Parts: sequence; structure tokens; C-alpha cells
Amino acid sequence: MSSNIKPKPAVKDAPTEPFKRAVGVCLRAIAGKGDLEVSFAAERPGLAGGKARLPEPPRRLNEREAAIVRGHADSIALKFACHDPAVHRKLAPGGQQARAVFEAIEQARVEAIGARRMGGVAKNLAAMLDDRFHRGKFDEITDRADAPIEDALAMLVRERLTGQTPPAAARKLVDLWRPLIEDRAGKNLDRLERVLTDQRRFGDVVHDLLDCLDMGEDRSSEADEDEGEEGDEDSRNDEQGEDGDAADSADAERMSMEAEASADELPDSASEAVDAPAAEMADDAEMGDSETAAEPWRPRHRANEPRGPDYRPFTAKFDEVIGAEDLCEPEELDRLRGYLDKQLSHLQGVVARLANRLQRLLLAQQNRAWEFDLEEGLLDPARLSRVVVDPMHPLSFKREKDTDFRDTVVTLVLDNSGSMRGRPITVAATCADILARTLERCGVKVEILGFTTRAWKGGQSREAWLASGKPANPGRLNDLRHIIYKSADAPWRRSRKNLGLMMREGLLKENIDGEALDWAHRRLLARTETRKILMMISDGAPVDDSTLSVNPGNYLERHLRWVIEDIETRSPVELIAIGIGHDVTRYYRRAVTIVDAEELGGVMTEKLAELFAEQPAEEHAARPSRPSRPRRLHA
Repeated sequence: MSSNIKPKPAVKDAPTEPFKRAVGVCLRAIAGKGDLEVSFAAERPGLAGGKARLPEPPRRLNEREAAIVRGHADSIALKFACHDPAVHRKLAPGGQQARAVFEAIEQARVEAIGARRMGGVAKNLAAMLDDRFHRGKFDEITDRADAPIEDALAMLVRERLTGQTPPAAARKLVDLWRPLIEDRAGKNLDRLERVLTDQRRFGDVVHDLLDCLDMGEDRSSEADEDEGEEGDEDSRNDEQGEDGDAADSADAERMSMEAEASADELPDSASEAVDAPAAEMADDAEMGDSETAAEPWRPRHRANEPRGPDYRPFTAKFDEVIGAEDLCEPEELDRLRGYLDKQLSHLQGVVARLANRLQRLLLAQQNRAWEFDLEEGLLDPARLSRVVVDPMHPLSFKREKDTDFRDTVVTLVLDNSGSMRGRPITVAATCADILARTLERCGVKVEILGFTTRAWKGGQSREAWLASGKPANPGRLNDLRHIIYKSADAPWRRSRKNLGLMMREGLLKENIDGEALDWAHRRLLARTETRKILMMISDGAPVDDSTLSVNPGNYLERHLRWVIEDIETRSPVELIAIGIGHDVTRYYRRAVTIVDAEELGGVMTEKLAELFAEQPAEEHAARPSRPSRPRRLHA
């Protein structure tokens, strides 16, 4: 007797599952980590929490898209196999720009090792890099000020180590910097190949290269004198022509023939699935090295040091205050905004729930009153006794009226420096967007501002200083770029897409916090609202290599402290700061520090709720006591 129960059909894998499994196996084999967790998501590729994250491949995968995904996988695997985070931390320079160059060149080194030994890996990396620079529109750059020097140097190092020319999308970027770099540091570039597999000696040569480019910095505080002497000796040996014995290194063993065979079985290239500017080469923060100080070196604050009025720009004629829509074509803004929404769709739900709580709090604080004895409206039961006593007495009605919520404006100032690149700036943009919409619903006006510089290493201001004969103590020596993402009077729906600009490659450069804070404060003072709140979101102390190289080391920090003190003690503006991985409580009276950017939405809504629950600043003026410093948050 046959059974009427039909067997369940087997569940078929998604079309891309075999490809994903093969890429994961290859990544673990090259990395030498059989237990490494590999995931695929429409987010920035890299390492997070010791897990490798790769771009989600499209369902219909062509050869080029496959190579791009595999290029990201090979890049991550090679950093595992050929990179020592402890050595990197000890060799890394302190300055923000110098560190960015150092990390980009180190990534080029580990990728070059793999590209020289495995032809398939070389093709994958080339496809990944070409896609990254194409998405970042580097092929449209015409001005050196918009061309990141770290990317140009990485491509020149790759060219020296592998013989491969820069990807087509990066050629304009490289051509803008090549004459200067070759003239000043060409000999040091030639030295790199001889020490390719020795990370310590390679790092020493990179430091010599940075010195030639006037970006030389002290090494990080973890480097001790013994290591420095060892590095000097290695550098001298390098000049005598010693070879790195690449073929016999442990790295070569990791990249076994099995890994190479695995690589050859897969299609030759990678993913358009990431509907966004492709990620940059993974940096140490993503590779799990975040226990070191990610923030640039800065001098410790000393008591009784001079205050800030001596601060000045060398020239202000190259500074700009510009709307986000003027920095980008409308089509690109739409694309970047779509990328922002896609990257943090899960975070939007969390922040929206927090924002709704804030909205309920604000609406509950609105003062309500009633108008009585009206001819229409809601029946007033309290006055029905009149009708009982005198049936000829007309019914009495009432109507609720809402008084205007306290006239308030909130300014959010977002650090647009290079160290915010990646997850922090994406989270900050999303949180600012959702909070602006929430506060606008409650009748609170919101302004969103950003601050960075127009160029790395000084731009036109530095060129003017050089043309003037390099006068001593010139003051601020870079071109400011202050960006208006949303003005207080602009409705959210018209400014929404402007926040996508923060996702644009090449926008985030240096940060001069003092002048940005002063600019935002002056804009607030010009407003007519009764209550003014200024929220500063930053991930580090002010850093501009060009300015700090020719002025005292605490020049920018001292000015920032003076601006903060001036606002906190003399202004009606209520100032609050949020530091992302950076202790801002030592600068601001009202401040909070978070370790993970994911906490930002909750902290912003919490601090705004606290402010709105309080009396405004002018009602506190009679109280001289300094407010207690808020607790520090930890992940």
C-alpha cells in the first residue's frame, strides 16, 4: 500500500552559496586561520570583532563581480598572513596624516606579497582596487587638494613592488602626486622591494619616506629605545642590499598550493553588490588593533598656559563655508543618500524608536490650556449644573488650545575628519538625520553642520606661506571647509539627501575643532530663538599636520579650550559634547564619551532629553556651581 505522504522537497541553496563557501575556504587557507568566521553583507568589507565581512555578491554573478568579492577576501586574508599588529603599533607614527600614509603603504605591502606569489590573487586585487577607485570617482579628480596622498602613495608602492600600473580609475590621482613624490622620495620607494617581507625594516624605510615628504613624526608611545636602535641597524643593513628571504618566510608557507588551487577554481572577480563607494583598504582599527590609541598624538594639558586670543589664521581667503548641495552633483547626492540608507537600515529602526521616545517626552512637556464658555467645541460637563438649575441656560462648550513649545533651536556639529571614515561617520549621519526629523515634528528647529579642511597638508594656505618665505609661527596653516548640511530654517525633507555627502570618498580630511565650534556658535547667536543648544560630535583632538608642524604642539588644542570656556562661561548657548572613542570630558563641562559608534544614537537622544527636561541655561545663571561631569559610557 503506497503512502499518501509526499516527501518534502530538498531546500535548494541560493545561487551564490557555492561561490560564498569557496571564497570563505580560500580566505581561511591564505590567512592560515581555519576557524575564522566569514560573513557576507551589504556593508563595508573588513574585520569587525575578529570576523571577516565581505560584500554580498549579486544573485547573477559575472566574472568581474566575482573578482571584486574575491579581491576583498584576498586583501583581508593577506593582512592576517603577512601582518604583525604589535610591530605595526610600535612603528606607526603619531600624526593623523602620517599614520594614514603608513597604514595605506602597509596594506600595499601585504597585498604585494600575495600578488607576487599567486597570479589569481593579483588579478582579484587589481579588480577590487579598480572598483574602489571607480566608485569613489577618483577618475574625475583634477585638483591635488581633492586627491588623498595616502592612496597615491599606496598605488606607487604597489607599482614598485609588483610592477603593475595603477588601476585605470586611480591613474589621475597618481599622476597628480607622482612628480612630487618621485622627486622627494623616489630613492626610498626603490628601497622598499628589498625589505618586502620584513615588516619592521619595511616600516623603517617608510619612516624615511615620510621624512622626505615633510610628514615625519615621532613613533607611537609603545616604541622603546631598544627597538629604535634595532630598527636603525636593520635600515643600515637594508642599504647594504640584504635580501628579505621572501621565499623562505613563514608567510610563504601559509600561502600553500592548496590555497592557490582553491583560488583557481573560482571565477575571476567581485561585487557590485555593495551599492556604495567601495571600502578603503582595511585599516588597523578594523583589523582588531583598536586597543592602541587611535587618536593622534597631542601634548598633555598644562595648567596656567596661555589662552587662545593669540590664535590666528595665516590667511583666511581660501576658507569656505559651503552648502552640501554645492559640493556634489544632485545625481551623486541621491546615490550617496541611498548608500547611507542601505548601510544602516537596521540602525534606523533602533534610533527611530529612541527618537520617538524623545518626541513623546517633548510633546508631553507642551503646556495645554482650555478656553471655556464657547458656543461650540467639546461639551463642558463641569457647567452642566447651570442647565439643570435653569433649563433655558445655553449649553457651555470648551476647546483645548496648545501653547507654543518653548522656542528652541538645536545645532549638531559633526566632525568630518579622516579618522571618522567608515562606520563612525555613517552612524553620525544617520543619527543626525533621524533626530532632525524628530525634533522638527515637535516644533524644534535643527541645524546640521560639518567641519573639515579643503586639503591635506595645508593646501593653498601653506603654498602662500611658502611663497612668503616661511615666516615663523604663522598660525593656522590650512584651508577650512565648513559645510552646511541643513540650515535651521530648511525643512528636513529638502535637506535629507545632503547628509549622504559624508559618504563621499575624499571629503574627510583634517579637523580644526576650535574654529568650527566658534563658527557654529556664532551662527546660533544670530538666531532669534529663546533657547539655543549646541551639540558637538567628535572622535579626537584637533589635528592639522600643516599647522602643528610650524607652531607649538598644543596650538590647536589651546584654542579649542579657550573657545569652549568662552561659550560655557559667557554665552547663553547650552553646549554639550559627545566623544567617539575619545575622552572629551577633559575639554567640556557637559560631555559624555562612548567607546562604540553604535551607541551614538542612544546617547544623543538621552542627552537631548536631559536638556529638554531641564530649565534653560539663563534660568541657571544664578547658580555658580559647576555641573557635575557625566558618567563615561562603556561598550
